[in-house]
Amino acid sequence: MLNETMTALGKHRSTIREIFEYGNRRAVEVGRENVFDFSIGNPSVPAPDAVRQAMLAEAAGDPVALHGYTSAPGAADARQALADDLNRRFSTDYTADNLYLTAGAAAALSCAFKAMACPGDEFVVLAPYFPEYKMFIEQGAGGKCVVVPPSVTDFQIDFDALAQRLNQKTKAVVINSPNNPSGVVYTEATIQRLAALLRDKARAFGHPIYLISDEPYREIVYDGLTVPFVPHYYEDTVVCYSYSKSLSLPGERIGYVLVPPRATDSGDLYAAVCGAGRALGYICAPSLFQRIAARCANMTSDISVYQTCRDLLYDGLVEMGYTCVKPEGAFYLFPQTLEPDDRAFCERAKQYDLLLVPGVDFGAPGHMRISYCVQPDTIRRALPLFGKLAEDYRK
Repeated sequence: MLNETMTALGKHRSTIREIFEYGNRRAVEVGRENVFDFSIGNPSVPAPDAVRQAMLAEAAGDPVALHGYTSAPGAADARQALADDLNRRFSTDYTADNLYLTAGAAAALSCAFKAMACPGDEFVVLAPYFPEYKMFIEQGAGGKCVVVPPSVTDFQIDFDALAQRLNQKTKAVVINSPNNPSGVVYTEATIQRLAALLRDKARAFGHPIYLISDEPYREIVYDGLTVPFVPHYYEDTVVCYSYSKSLSLPGERIGYVLVPPRATDSGDLYAAVCGAGRALGYICAPSLFQRIAARCANMTSDISVYQTCRDLLYDGLVEMGYTCVKPEGAFYLFPQTLEPDDRAFCERAKQYDLLLVPGVDFGAPGHMRISYCVQPDTIRRALPLFGKLAEDYRK
C-alpha cells in the first residue's frame, strides 16, 4: 500500500500548473505567440547582470568548494552577508544565526509550519491566499488551515472575521504582502492594527501567536510605495523569503527563514526550524546560489516592465467594465469575473486562448488571477480578446 493522500496529490496538479500545462499543449497547436498564458508567476525580466558576474566570479574559485555541501542551515558567511543586508536596509541587528537558508519560499514556509505545529494547532490564512498554504500546513506539518474570508472592496484584512477565528488553538497567522494574487500591499495602519490584535489575543490565551510573513514580492512595488517591515511592528514575526522574484531566479530555489532574536523562544524556534529542515530533507540549500544571493542581496531586477504591464492591463480592463482593486505590488491582477462562477468564466476565456486562474482556488470566488509578468506587447495583443470576452456577456 502507498500513501493514498500523496498518490492523489501526485496525480492531480494545482489548478495553476494544470492551466500552465494546457497552455504548453495549446501552443503546439496554434503557436506560442497566439496563446496568452497569464497562469503562472514566472518572472519575465532577466536577472541583474551582477548575477552573471557573481556566477563567473564564483566559478573561478575552488570547484570543490563551489559545489560542495555547506552547513545544514547554509554557509555561515552567506547567512551573515544576508543578515548584514537586512541590517543596512531595516536598521536591525540580525546575525547569521537568525537565518536558515532554504530552497525557495515554499521550503521556507514548510519549515516554519513544521517547526511550529503541535497536535491540534491551527494556522490562520487570509484570503485571497496562495493555494499551497493549505497543502504545506495540513499535509506537510499536520496542522489545521483556517481561512479568513477576503475583504473584496480593498483586500486589506477583515479584522472582525479574523478575530472570530483566533482561539486557544491558534499557533500562527500567515500574511502575504505584496499579495499573491491581489497585488495589494498591507498598509502600515493595517499592520499596526494586526499587531495590536495579536498581542491582545496572545495575552488572553496565555501563549504567543506567531505571525508568519511570506515576502517573496517585498521589492516588487510601484509608485514609490514602501512595504512595512513587519518585525518592526510585531516581535513574534517569522519572515519567509525568496530571491525568485526580486532577482528573477525562480528556478534556482534560494530563500530563507528569518527568526528575529526578539521573537518569543527565538533560540528554540530557530532550532525547530533547523529540525524541520532536517525532517523534510531541506538541509543545505543550493550552495552556488547561497553565494550568489549573498553577493546580490541588495539588488533587484528591472521591475519597470511589470509596472508598464500593470498599467496597460488595469487601465484597459477597467475601461472595458471589469472591476478590479488596483495592485500596488507583485505582478498579478485580480479582477472580478463577469459571472459568479469564476471557473466557468475562465473556461470560457479559453475560447480566446486567454489562460486565467479562477479566484476560488485563492479563497476568493468570483475573481480571476491574471499574471502579468509578460512582455507589454503581449498585454496589448490580449486586450482586444478581453474586450471580446466582455462583449459575450453583454449579448
